[in-house]
Amino acid sequence: MLAVHFGAGNIGRGFVGALLSHSGYEVCFVDIQASLVEAIRERRAFTIHLLGDEGKRIDVNNVTALNSGTEPERVIETIAGADVVTTAVGPTVLKSVAPLLADGLRRRLEKGGGPLNVIACENMLGGSSLLKRLVTGEMTEEECREVDSLIGFPDAAVDRIVPEQRETDLLAVEVEPFYEWVVDLRGVKGNLPSIQGVTYVEGLAPYIERKLFTVNTGHAVCAYLGHHLGYGTVQEAIADPSVSETLRGVWEETGELLVRKHGFDPRDHRKYVGEIRHRFQNPHLTDPVTRVGRSPIRKLGREERLLGPALQLMDRGIQPDHLAVGIAAALRFENPADPEAVELQRILQGEGVAGALDTIAGLSPEHPLVRRVWERYQKLGQGV
Repeated sequence: MLAVHFGAGNIGRGFVGALLSHSGYEVCFVDIQASLVEAIRERRAFTIHLLGDEGKRIDVNNVTALNSGTEPERVIETIAGADVVTTAVGPTVLKSVAPLLADGLRRRLEKGGGPLNVIACENMLGGSSLLKRLVTGEMTEEECREVDSLIGFPDAAVDRIVPEQRETDLLAVEVEPFYEWVVDLRGVKGNLPSIQGVTYVEGLAPYIERKLFTVNTGHAVCAYLGHHLGYGTVQEAIADPSVSETLRGVWEETGELLVRKHGFDPRDHRKYVGEIRHRFQNPHLTDPVTRVGRSPIRKLGREERLLGPALQLMDRGIQPDHLAVGIAAALRFENPADPEAVELQRILQGEGVAGALDTIAGLSPEHPLVRRVWERYQKLGQGV
């Protein structure tokens, strides 16, 4: 079996590519970084180090790589003969992948190939659906009809913390032991791809929101509060009782939303939250708050990890007091090396908290959440 995976970075190698390899696929990584491609092609293997108490090492074999910039024809031919295609390139890079993927699928259709599934494993909502729109935008109407018939683009939710790397080996990757990869089977064409560790579900929205409003929300709260208090890593921040208490309150609020909205069993959800807290406290991870908190404007979006659950709770008559603290801390995030953080502070200086939330998230200054966040913003400024 052959898997084509776009993106030979740390997540591509340390998560998606590794699971594909261990499921019996020959994995062909596609990337534009020449040094990575050459190293994978030469060694045909790499090592993953699990950052846990046991310090387990996992060898990943039967891999190769192609350079999308210099070998497009070979990439096209490989896609034409693939059994599954995946990506882990980042949401903004999908548009760069689409033309080459479209050519590969076109070649496959010309050869009379059977069903194929393309799974975008990105940290976003509807990644595969977006990729399909980008790919079909490169095709004729007739080709689009064939794609609709034979090529599946099932959406996925993925979760694994890959911290900043300390490895000197170009290919070795350090990752946390925990991972989750959920795929919406309603988008699958033909047989389900046989991938160890994948959970297939009917309807992905509950799992995407559970991850976004638990893992991403919690990570953001730890990062922004930790940065405000002068901590360097998420692990240092969560050890602070005030951060830990705020995080507990945040997870109670998002948990109530998720249980009410999606019907998760409260006991199962508490267990899930416990697993996430344990992950954040992993002493073998050193996750800088500047990395986790980067791009604060995006993370303060109306549908994103902080405002998203807060607004949904208010719609249900529940006051998001702890989430308001996290939002206020995000507004105070200053990092000269982060363009979005610099722009956020410029907006705040000119427009204040209410104006910034209006500009960034389209939240009316009269919205009750704005007053709540402003009060927390002021208290953080006073060291309260």
